[in-house]
Amino acid sequence: MDLAPEQQRVGIIIPARYASTRYPGKPLVKLTGANGSATTLIERSWRAASAVAGIDFVAVATDDDRIAEEVHRFGGVTIMTPQSCANGTERCAAAVAQMENPPQIVVNLQGDAPLTPAYVVSQLIERLLTDAASVVATPAVRCTPSLYRHLIEDQRAGRVGGTTVVSNARSQALYFSKRVLPYLPDDWLHDHDCPAMLHLGVYAYRPAALAAYAAWPASVLEQVEGLEQLRFLHYGAPVAVVECAAPDWDVVELNNPSDVTVVEAMLHRRGLD
Repeated sequence: MDLAPEQQRVGIIIPARYASTRYPGKPLVKLTGANGSATTLIERSWRAASAVAGIDFVAVATDDDRIAEEVHRFGGVTIMTPQSCANGTERCAAAVAQMENPPQIVVNLQGDAPLTPAYVVSQLIERLLTDAASVVATPAVRCTPSLYRHLIEDQRAGRVGGTTVVSNARSQALYFSKRVLPYLPDDWLHDHDCPAMLHLGVYAYRPAALAAYAAWPASVLEQVEGLEQLRFLHYGAPVAVVECAAPDWDVVELNNPSDVTVVEAMLHRRGLD
């Protein structure tokens, strides 16, 4: 498949599967926007991807004919990938493997987060274009004291409130965890800025990094944390962490049926059709 002629530099792939454990058929759920019209999640994700400046192509990587049919209905492009893909990164790798001329940079924009700001994706692309040492880039936002305390409260209650990341002096990831990192003494936030960074699940890769990822066995930490990006760290691939400004709205992901009303409320609040 030739989706990226040689002059094209950046493509966005939206990995989408039908058989989600928590929410089967999630990409096809309809969300009502500010004007009262209902649009499927996958079409909204496509719109979000298409709004990013400097993108040469957008494609949906899926393993299901129902999703492919919906994407074709609104004029999108699909790449069929195996059902055996364990996560979005593996699905992106399978899609890129079919391209005769893959782009220089591939962005994985998850299909369950249509409220992801375009500037976040642009900053990831810029990092890989200017930093030859990094093979993967992913965004994070600095936690406010109130957000950090909220994450700690979730942790104490046994809830996963988000993924945090710690980085080195070169802004490369040291570790990602569903536990809140780093540990802070109780009085730390009274006199210091909060060092905790909340990870946003968007990725930009070089094609060679995707090919390597697909060839590596899953690591133990990746499996116990449930975080696909830990495979890169386990095998020594540098992952750049790009600190982004927090948007003026919650970047809500649609993970469960109960999230539909939350996402719809955010669409109305932002005036998005």
